[in-house]
Amino acid sequence: MTAQGNNPETLGMEDATETIKRIFADGESSVGAEMADESRRLERLKDAKYDHPRETRRIAVANQKGGVGKTTTTVNVAAALAQGGLNVLVIDMDPQGNASTALGAKHNSGVASVYDVIEGRSSIADVMQICPQFDNLHVVPASIDLSGADLELADMPNRNNLMRDKLDEFLESSETHYDYVLIDCPPSLGLLVINAMCAAHEMLIPIQAEYYALEGLGQLINTIGLVQKNFNPTLLVSTMLVTMFDKRTLLSREVYEEVKSHFPMIVLDTTIPRAVKVSEAPSFNESVVTYDPKGLGAIAYCEAALEINGRSEVVINTLHARKNED
Repeated sequence: MTAQGNNPETLGMEDATETIKRIFADGESSVGAEMADESRRLERLKDAKYDHPRETRRIAVANQKGGVGKTTTTVNVAAALAQGGLNVLVIDMDPQGNASTALGAKHNSGVASVYDVIEGRSSIADVMQICPQFDNLHVVPASIDLSGADLELADMPNRNNLMRDKLDEFLESSETHYDYVLIDCPPSLGLLVINAMCAAHEMLIPIQAEYYALEGLGQLINTIGLVQKNFNPTLLVSTMLVTMFDKRTLLSREVYEEVKSHFPMIVLDTTIPRAVKVSEAPSFNESVVTYDPKGLGAIAYCEAALEINGRSEVVINTLHARKNED
């Protein structure tokens, strides 16, 4: 066979250079482009600086629909803020205790927890634990003991503000100034959620990138409106975060654009991708921020935390304006 016959072009084959160019060509679907983008995002995060908000931001993370990444968002935003040098307190008000698990807090039945706090037996300082990965991230754990709390609280005086009063007391007396308090709510509407919404100044709503989530969002906004009208008039929906986002699908992009068009000022530019490591991290008692720090899930949550932090001044000014109007 002649030299010409061995030529890849003659045989209809690509040579090695052409193969590499094709695989790592520019474009959204290119593995090479995605790797380069991931690397650039990591570099930007290394240089990022988190600012201390001028007062504590108290944020309830809630969605009545389960499985939208509510607890995952709570623990990973908290971990990212702590990694950025800010003091963070996470209050787990979900009887499942998943936030406690992910942040390495003991929360088996009988361990002093948020249940003892809202029932008046303990203070937040008494039950608080330190996250093993970050000294500046503190956790008020939840246990299964909390599951009957809604019924137990029903006849208590001032039942809607039990957590608010305990949190006010703790923040006023604490030697540590907390930049953020994040409250993880159960996926329901009961006295636990109302307590969280009354203790918070802001709401962070995670929204799964699917159409059913849009239906649930309307119901949630109505619920928050009822809480604002009856219990906490200055409560502000400050943040929405689209989770389980798959940029390859039209559905994810359409859901994001739909939510963004309705709530342009509060939907974060950052979206959280579906990632195995995000789901896997809690089984190792860690957030994905420490479990897989260079993965797409950790990168996205760090970007979301940075974006939330960057909006602090606007959010705080808005809250003060609402208080003055009230």
